[in-house]
Amino acid sequence: MGEQELHTPTIGIVGGGQLGRMLTEAALPLGINVGVVDPGVNCPAHQAGAKEITANLYDEAALRQLAKNSDYITVEIEHLDTHVLETLENEGAIINPRPATIRLIQDKYAQKVFLQEHGIPVAPFVEITDEKAALVALKDFGGSMIIKAKHGAYDGRGNMVVSSPAEVKKAFKAFADRELYAEKLVPFERELAVMVAKDMRGNVVSYPAVQTIHARNICEEVLAPAPVDESIREKAGELARSVVELLEGAGMFGVEMFLTKDGEVLVNEIAPRVHNSGHHTMEFSRTSQFEQHVRAITGLPLGSVESVVPAAVMINILGERDGPTRVTGLADVLAIPDTSVHIYGKSPTKVDRKMGHITATGKTLEEAQKRARKARKALDI
Repeated sequence: MGEQELHTPTIGIVGGGQLGRMLTEAALPLGINVGVVDPGVNCPAHQAGAKEITANLYDEAALRQLAKNSDYITVEIEHLDTHVLETLENEGAIINPRPATIRLIQDKYAQKVFLQEHGIPVAPFVEITDEKAALVALKDFGGSMIIKAKHGAYDGRGNMVVSSPAEVKKAFKAFADRELYAEKLVPFERELAVMVAKDMRGNVVSYPAVQTIHARNICEEVLAPAPVDESIREKAGELARSVVELLEGAGMFGVEMFLTKDGEVLVNEIAPRVHNSGHHTMEFSRTSQFEQHVRAITGLPLGSVESVVPAAVMINILGERDGPTRVTGLADVLAIPDTSVHIYGKSPTKVDRKMGHITATGKTLEEAQKRARKARKALDI
């Protein structure tokens, strides 16, 4: 009886940055190969073992080649051409999350309308087509609001807080030729996030809610579990699962929320992919968000979301200068107990560019945070 060639499944990822890298690191031990499309030569995912097609994420020929080489397609970023993905899906490619879901989430206004129509609590919002409409909204929202671009906004880019007619004018000048909407500025006590996994059969599980702390509109720290009452964490988890159940397709979803001062939980926005708010799961959870995503999109059973330590704190390593990438202080970080460092392999370093992250665990959040902050202070990339 002759030997049969073993078919090794391949995941194709649109984008090969740090998320693609960590997905690759999760897939390879499961015997699953990875290919990526990314514009950067020797991108982070390629460094981790993914085969790279070097091309723009909007390059149809490159995406077609990726689909041809892959059994399953997924994304590490939502800013891409969903029309090409929908065409590939119609031609038989297995893409998760579904391109229709990605397209919905790309338009932040459409996303809000969708959530509101399905009874999901969100902050009051309204479409604004000109300065006059914006001024009416400013009055209706009590004199403070956020003007947001419908498309392409992330990490604070494409958003502007306004509280006067002059600031409205400034926002319209800054966002010229972009479709906009306004959202009431809701006073919140904390920002929360819940990572949710959904498999191909529609089964949904969620990780414990975390608190996210932002600086300059970029996630700086993640505290797991969120330091709030257990009832609030359960409420956030239930809400996040109900959101993901509405969406088509499998994989990890990040659901970002506001906890208001009166205890209400409002959904802010959704990420149709692995997310910064879930990096801590590599040390905190039985199954990391990255392995979970690989499982979900390839038809494998979902893994346990059980926490294996009492507490974890993740801190992003953001670039503090422009120039060549140099790692200093690594030995000092590795001398700190229960502390892990993940360096993404990006070059060059740029101000506020995500160059890596640190996760520290502990018996309490305070212990984990102390370790993580000590490590962050010691490390420079």
